[in-house]
Formats: sequence, C-alpha cells, structure tokens
Amino acid sequence: MSKQQNALYAEAGANFAPAIARLAHAMERQPDQAAELVQEIHLELWRSFARFEGQCSLSTWVYRVAHNVAADHVGRQKRGMKTVPLDQFETLPAVHDTERGIAENHAMARVYHLLQRIPSIDAQVVLLWLEGQSGAEISAITGLGGSAVSVRIHRAKAMIAEGFHTHNEDM
Repeated sequence: MSKQQNALYAEAGANFAPAIARLAHAMERQPDQAAELVQEIHLELWRSFARFEGQCSLSTWVYRVAHNVAADHVGRQKRGMKTVPLDQFETLPAVHDTERGIAENHAMARVYHLLQRIPSIDAQVVLLWLEGQSGAEISAITGLGGSAVSVRIHRAKAMIAEGFHTHNEDM
C-alpha cells in the first residue's frame, strides 16, 4: 500500500463518507445490511486506489466504485434472499430534534422508501443527482448515456412527486 494510495483513501473517506452511508441506506433498508454495504464500499475503495491514475476526478472515482459495489451487493442479495414487505423495514431515525429537521428527515426517509420501488440503477442515478452530481458525472459513474441519465432522473422525479402526492392524500 503506497502513501499516495493511503492519502487518496483518507481524502475520499473524509469527503465522501456521508454520501457513501446515504447510498448504502438507500439501497439496503435493513441497518445491518446497510452497514455491511458501507464496509464493502470502503474496502473496495481502499483497494481501488492502487488502480487510480487520475484520469477522472476523485469524486467520479469514488462514486463509480460505490455504484459498482452497491449494484453487486444488491444483486447478490436479490439472488439469495426472499422479499420482505416494505412495511417491515425501519425508517431512518431523525437526526435533528427541531420540527424542521424532523420534517426534512421524514421527507428523505419517504424518498428512500420510494427509491426502493424502482430498479436499483434508477435509484443510484437519483441518489447521485441528489448528491449534486451533474448529468455528465452520473453518466461517467454509471456508464449510462447522458440522455438515459436525464430520462431516468425525470421519471424518478415524477415517481417521487406522485409518491409524495399520494402520501399527502392518505393523511
């Protein structure tokens, strides 16, 4: 393990650990599975810096590795597990104790819940978009074409908006 590899991993961990955790919790609603996915991503990220040549930004590299590990992890889980009704999953705990913070956390928990209803590649595209990645960056990370990324984001936004609309009518 080179010093540069360690430095890159330390920088990636410092800058992207929250995003990696959000990705894991969106892809795996069960806390133990999400924690396992976070560990898998960090391990592969650490390993991957031996191959990092700087041909893309650190951000793109981190998200690409996280995307690939998450896709593999979820694929393995789907092949080996039976489905469980969504109402048996826990929601994410509220981080803030203020009314606004609780509302924001409830909204994000709702988004994560809705993301569970769409194919994992679409969920990953939306998560990258929510993390502030551009369409070009999402395309580079996922390997999808730019127009495919735009279409997936548009469809997911519509699905999320409909999910919130339906949720508000049920209240």
